[in-house]
Amino acid sequence: MNLALKPVERPLALGEQVYHSLRALLRSGQIAHGQPLQEVQLAARLGVSRTPVRQAMTRLASEGLLVSDGRSFVVPKLTLRDVDDIYEVRFLIEPEAIRDVAALTTDRATRAPLDAALAAAAAAHRAGDAEAFGEAHRQFRAAWLALVPNRRLVRVIEQYSDHMQHIRALTLSNAQVRAIVLKGYRRIAAALAAGDGNAAADAMRANLTEAKRAFIAAMGLAES
Repeated sequence: MNLALKPVERPLALGEQVYHSLRALLRSGQIAHGQPLQEVQLAARLGVSRTPVRQAMTRLASEGLLVSDGRSFVVPKLTLRDVDDIYEVRFLIEPEAIRDVAALTTDRATRAPLDAALAAAAAAHRAGDAEAFGEAHRQFRAAWLALVPNRRLVRVIEQYSDHMQHIRALTLSNAQVRAIVLKGYRRIAAALAAGDGNAAADAMRANLTEAKRAFIAAMGLAES
């Protein structure tokens, strides 16, 4: 018997929802290095039991975004070696990922979210609005990552980018850093508009180089 049935859409499991909520909290940069995350408090705020919270934090720890500290978890403080290792991975994968995207972005409609994010970043920089610039930054990354066909690759990119997220607000509060980031975005956007994958990859490498330099300076790691 042939029935025209579509798979039933199921909501995310509770543990998965808690994981995404906590990951979004970490991405927001609201949690300082060493600040303990207590299961009981988080469970109460999320309206769930402690079990999915514990499972979510264990998963985040396996990704290196949290570390166990006795009976709680904390955001790890990165060493210079950690930063070198993380950026080594990012340099390997992000330029190649954006190289593939360039084949799609000669189409103006496809490129529209990127152009909108770039315009928002430029407006925020002119206004000296670091918070709005940070939001435009997230939109720009989300726009080009949405075009990467290999979703496993996207998950890896997001994981290693998230290691930097808690300090990004610090770096983007600096007007000079915002100017450098905006210049990098314009170079990336121009390469994507031209469909030039090699130029897009080069622009991404330059952007990562500047991001790493700003991160190290903000963390005071250069002298370590």
